[in-house]
Amino acid sequence: MTRRSSHRSRRHERLQVVHPDAAAIDIGSRFHLVAIPPDRDPVPVRRFESFTEDLIRLADWLVEKHITTVAMESTGVYWIPVFEILEERGLAVILANARDAKNVPGRKTDINDAQWLQRLHAYGLLRGSFRPSQELNSLRALVRHRERLHAYAASHIQHMQKALMEMNLQLHHVVTDITGKTGMRILRSIVSGQQDPAVLAAYRDPRCKASEATIRQALTGHYREEHLLALSQSLSVYDTYQTLVGECDRHIEAALKRLAATRPAPQAPLPPPRHREANPNAPAFDVRGALYHVIGTDLTQLHGFGSYLALKLIAECGLDMTRWPTAKHFTSWLALSPGSKISGGKVLSSRTRRTKNRAAALLRLAATTLSRTDTALGAFYRRLSSRIGKAKAVTATARKIAVLFYTTLRYGRTYQDPGVDYYEARYRQKILKNLRRRAEGLGYELTPVVAVEQRVS
Repeated sequence: MTRRSSHRSRRHERLQVVHPDAAAIDIGSRFHLVAIPPDRDPVPVRRFESFTEDLIRLADWLVEKHITTVAMESTGVYWIPVFEILEERGLAVILANARDAKNVPGRKTDINDAQWLQRLHAYGLLRGSFRPSQELNSLRALVRHRERLHAYAASHIQHMQKALMEMNLQLHHVVTDITGKTGMRILRSIVSGQQDPAVLAAYRDPRCKASEATIRQALTGHYREEHLLALSQSLSVYDTYQTLVGECDRHIEAALKRLAATRPAPQAPLPPPRHREANPNAPAFDVRGALYHVIGTDLTQLHGFGSYLALKLIAECGLDMTRWPTAKHFTSWLALSPGSKISGGKVLSSRTRRTKNRAAALLRLAATTLSRTDTALGAFYRRLSSRIGKAKAVTATARKIAVLFYTTLRYGRTYQDPGVDYYEARYRQKILKNLRRRAEGLGYELTPVVAVEQRVS
């Protein structure tokens, strides 16, 4: 290779600046360090406090220096006010995963981090994390807040059970759910001062499996004042959280109505439900109908999907599936696609990477509900489960559900389950095709057993 050609090849290997007007921010709890291109200011790295007035000055400085795009790492929740203020000023903000922006070891300072992040962003080496539109982001915040309220309420259910057991009131052994109709009637009566087991057992709902005599035996306890106080306060806090959940439901319903007003009305009426839903934690309004007016298709036709799970998935993934070019990009974002770890031409591992993606957790939950269903997805799960184990089968089934979810939202397709028989027939044809190919490779011919018997006779 001549000197001129080698110089030309080195010149082509240089990184090209993709975003010349790029800045980066090293996010902190008390202050932020902002780095801009060195030719824009004599002091290209500045420090701004985390107060709102300082964040506004930060945005003014970036606009003054003709910055158009900003990158920052997702550090706790400290990035949220910075992100929102810069976005409102018209800047394109990229939220980068810290794993994709690691600096060289031994150069870990706040200033170096900001400059390194700015350089990576200028060369186009950062991928922005998914963040939905403002309206959907509001819906996501409401749904997540509702989930937290339910988690807080669940902890107080445990406190009530502990107080009952300390008084040897074994209510949880005779009713499936102590927060059901029978359980709540009995709890409120105990808190109001009633301790007669016969009177308490009379609150039994006719649908309760345990007999009144069994409930009376379970409610013969050893009452103490301190345990009654703990039960009363836990029940009071539980009721408070239930009131807050109801208020949150009203805000979620209003958010869905605002979304529906911005989208075209569905052409066809809402199809009948596949099955009756019995989710005690579901919102207190018609989630399925509200989602149908937003999406234009019924996601509960997908096996494994309930209306509340569909709502949580929409809140996490949004409605615009064009953010992911293909279904493979979508499943990769969910960390449900196989990994690629190759060295020396040898595949070292194809495990899916670890993730805290909430949408992936929801899809795995949907996959686990299909294990005993008479569906094509259920047959797929059972076949893989017997061969590679339940954990990997759940991941593979969740990936299939994710692809169906993606195509339903992006292309408006209605899912029609082909059934177990269709799936088993396709799988049998696939096995036969592989056997024929292997037999031909060894110089043999694959012949059905019936044909062999006729030939012998």
